[in-house]
Amino acid sequence: MQWLDLLRQKVTEQGRRKVEAELGISKTTLSQVLNNKYGASLSGIAAKVTETYSTERVECPVLGSITLQRCATEQIKPFAATNPQRIKLWKACQHCPLNKANKP
Repeated sequence: MQWLDLLRQKVTEQGRRKVEAELGISKTTLSQVLNNKYGASLSGIAAKVTETYSTERVECPVLGSITLQRCATEQIKPFAATNPQRIKLWKACQHCPLNKANKP
């Protein structure tokens, strides 16, 4: 579980409170995940950790090479007809396989 190693590294570097805030999870959830006692699916936590802390890059048809965090940030931005780049991004994100909204 590469994401779990990354999570542990960030907790060591930044402290639990900052990691909890950045991931939007409770201290109980973080504790259970770190102690292998989390009862629910870990896929959501794994995705948050990867998107927030991974240096992995993906190819965006509009922006070029971007981090997963930037990709996730662009996906949730609303449509804005006032900016040509936002229009291109919004259209590209609608059909992108990395867009979480496109996944069943």
